[in-house]
Amino acid sequence: MTISWVQAALLGVMSVLAASTIAALGTTVGNYTLNRPLIASLFVGLIMGDVKGCIQVAIPMQIIYIALVTPGGTVAADLRAVSYIGIPLAYATCKSQGLELDSEAASGIAGALGAFVGTVGTVQFYGTAMANLIWQHIGWAELDKNNFKILTSVETWMPVISHIAISFIPVMLINRYGSQAVYTFREALPMDSWYMKALFTVGSLLPAVGMGILLNSVVTKPTDLIYFVFGFAIAKSMGLTLIAATAIGAVFALINFQMKLNSLGTKAGGAAAADDEEDI
Repeated sequence: MTISWVQAALLGVMSVLAASTIAALGTTVGNYTLNRPLIASLFVGLIMGDVKGCIQVAIPMQIIYIALVTPGGTVAADLRAVSYIGIPLAYATCKSQGLELDSEAASGIAGALGAFVGTVGTVQFYGTAMANLIWQHIGWAELDKNNFKILTSVETWMPVISHIAISFIPVMLINRYGSQAVYTFREALPMDSWYMKALFTVGSLLPAVGMGILLNSVVTKPTDLIYFVFGFAIAKSMGLTLIAATAIGAVFALINFQMKLNSLGTKAGGAAAADDEEDI
C-alpha cells in the first residue's frame, strides 16, 4: 500500500491544524484534542479511506501516551508526529505485511512506530518554537516604532509560516516516501525473523508503560487501586464497550460527588448547630 500525494498533503494539513493556534482555535482544540492519536485516527482514517482500521492502529499508540502532558512547554514526545506520521505509516506497514489490524503483531508494530516517531517528532515542536522567535523579534522591533498593528500578524499569521515549513512539508514528504519504503522493509525484514518478533514484543509492552504513567499520576494511596481493578473487572466480565464503560464511570463519579456534598453539608450543619448552642 502506498500513500498518494493528495493523502500525504492532507495529512500535512491536519498536522498544521493540530499545532497552529490560529487554525485549531488554541491549545485545547489543537494540542489536547486534534493531536491525540485516538481522535486523530478519525481524520487519518477519513483520509486513508479506512476509519476503523486507523482507529485500531491508533489504540496502542494512545495507550502509550495516555498520560502525556506538556508542563512548562516540556515535550517528551510530539503527538503531532505520532498521529499524522505514526498512524498512517503503521497502517500502511500492517496492510503491506498482510496483518490483521486488531492482531497482537499489528499492535506491536503500531506501538513501536508510535514510540519512535513521537521521540523524533520533538524536533518539530522545538524547531517551530525556535522559528517563531524570528516573528517575535520582528514584533518587538515594530513595537519600538509604536506600530501596534503588527501584534495581530505576529501572534496569528506569521507562525503559520513556521508550521508550514516545519510541520506540513516534512509530514507530507515522510508519509509520501515513507510509505514506499514499507515495501523495502517487507523484503528486508521477514515476519518470522527474530528481530521482527523482538519488535512485536517490545511494541506490545509499551502500552503498559503508558498505563503505569497514568496510575502514577492518579493513584495517591494504595486503596485507589481497588477502584481501578474493580473497573477493569466490570468491563471485562460485562463485555463493555469504551462508551458504555465511560457512562458507568460517570454514574459512579456522580454518586461519589453527591456523597461528598452530603458529607460536607452534614458537617456544616453540625458546626452551625454548635455555634447556635454557644450563642444561647
